[in-house]
Amino acid sequence: MENLHVALVGYSLEGHAAYEYYRARGATITICDMNTELDIPTGAATQLGEGYLADLDRFDVIVRTAGLPPRLILEQNPDVSHKITTVINEFLRVCPTRNVIGVTGTKGKGTTSSLIAGMLKAAGQQVFLGGNIGLPPLTFLDELTADSWVVLELSSFQLIDLRYSPHLAVCLMVVPEHLNWHEDMDEYTGAKAHLFAQQTSDDVAVYFAENSLSREIASAGAGQKLPYYRSPGAFVNGNLITIDGQDVCTTDELQLLGAHNWQNACAAVTAVWQAGIRDIAAMRSTLTSFSGLEHRLEFVRELNGVCYYDDSFGTTPETAIVALQAFQQPKIVILGGSDKGAQYDELARAVAAGNVRHALLIGDQAGRIQTALEAAGFHDFAPGGETMTEMIAAARAAAQPGDIVLLSTGCASFGLFLNYKDRGNQFKSAVQAL
Repeated sequence: MENLHVALVGYSLEGHAAYEYYRARGATITICDMNTELDIPTGAATQLGEGYLADLDRFDVIVRTAGLPPRLILEQNPDVSHKITTVINEFLRVCPTRNVIGVTGTKGKGTTSSLIAGMLKAAGQQVFLGGNIGLPPLTFLDELTADSWVVLELSSFQLIDLRYSPHLAVCLMVVPEHLNWHEDMDEYTGAKAHLFAQQTSDDVAVYFAENSLSREIASAGAGQKLPYYRSPGAFVNGNLITIDGQDVCTTDELQLLGAHNWQNACAAVTAVWQAGIRDIAAMRSTLTSFSGLEHRLEFVRELNGVCYYDDSFGTTPETAIVALQAFQQPKIVILGGSDKGAQYDELARAVAAGNVRHALLIGDQAGRIQTALEAAGFHDFAPGGETMTEMIAAARAAAQPGDIVLLSTGCASFGLFLNYKDRGNQFKSAVQAL
C-alpha cells in the first residue's frame, strides 16, 4: 500500500482503527471530518469543517465511516464510487479465515451475534466479535488464523456498499427502520441483501422463516438457504429449543426476556450448527447464562413492588411491541421521541391489548402516537415531560405495586437525548435516584 493516498471520511472509532491499519501499511492518510475539534494523531493531514467532502477524487481510496451515506460523498464527487470502501469491506477483502459469520436484521443483531460468539467460545474456538458491537474488525485482523472464527454484527449503514459476502450470513426479522437515513424501504432492504449477494453455492444463508423480507434478502445470492424458527433450522417445539432432533434447552431456562428472544436463540443455534460446531452443551450453557446486552429489556431495579426496565435500544414500533409482550404484568410505558418514518397504528393496538395501565408520551412524535392510541380506543395517556427526571416521576406516580415501568419508546432519541445510550443511561440514573 505504499504511495497509496487514503482519505478517512469520518473519524470515529472505526476511523481510528482504519488510520492505524493503513498507516502500518505505508499509506499516506488524510482525515476528513466535519468536526474541527477532533483529537487527531500527531502529524496527520486533515481536511476538516464545511469542506471536508471536497475534491475527494484526488485520493486513491476513500474510507467511508458507516454513518455517512455514500450519496453524500457522490453529490460532491460524482466519479468516485469505485474508490469508496469501508472498514468492513477492507476487512472482508483481506480476512485470512473463511470462518466468518455475518448477522443483520432490524433488531436482535447484537443479541444474536453475542450468543453465536458465546457458543463458539464455550465450544473451545478462538472467536472475535466485531462490527457494530465488539471491536472494529481491523483491530484484530493480525491475530486471526485460518481456524479463527469471526462474528460480525452489521447494520444497513455498513452494508449499503458491501462488496463481499461472508461464508455464513444470517438475516433476522426485518421491518421498516432508518428511513430517515435511507431514501426508501427498497434501499434499506437492498443494503441488507448485499450481505448475501456475493455468496456462492458453498456458502449458507440463514433467514427467519416467519418474515418474508428476511427470506427475500437471504435469497439475493447463491448461498444455500436455511430457515430458522422452522425445521431444519432450530425451532421451538413446545417449550424446547430443538435442532436436528436434539433438544438444547427450554425457553423457561433462557435468561433473556420475551418471546422475540426465542427467535434470536434459534438463529444463533442454527448458525453455530451450520458452522459445524455441534456442541449442545456449549449452546445450552450460553443460552442459559446470557442475560442480554445493555439497554435491551435491561432490569434496573425494583422499588415499592414496581420493577423498572430499560429498553432504550428499541427504537421502532415493532421493538416496542415485543417489549410490551415480554411482560404479562400491568405496565407504565414511556413512548415517543424523534421521527424515523414509522407508523404507530400497530403499536397503538398492542398498547390497547397489552395490559398497559398508562402511557407517557414524549418527544416530537407524542402527538402522532396519541392520535394512534385514540383511534385504537386507548385513552390512559399523558405528557411524559421534557426531562428524564420528569418522566420517571410521572411513571412512579402512575405505577402500583406489581407493575412494570418500561422505557421502550418505539422512536429514535434525538431532540431530548444524544442517542439511545444517553436516553437509557439517564433512565437508569433517574430510577436509581428514586
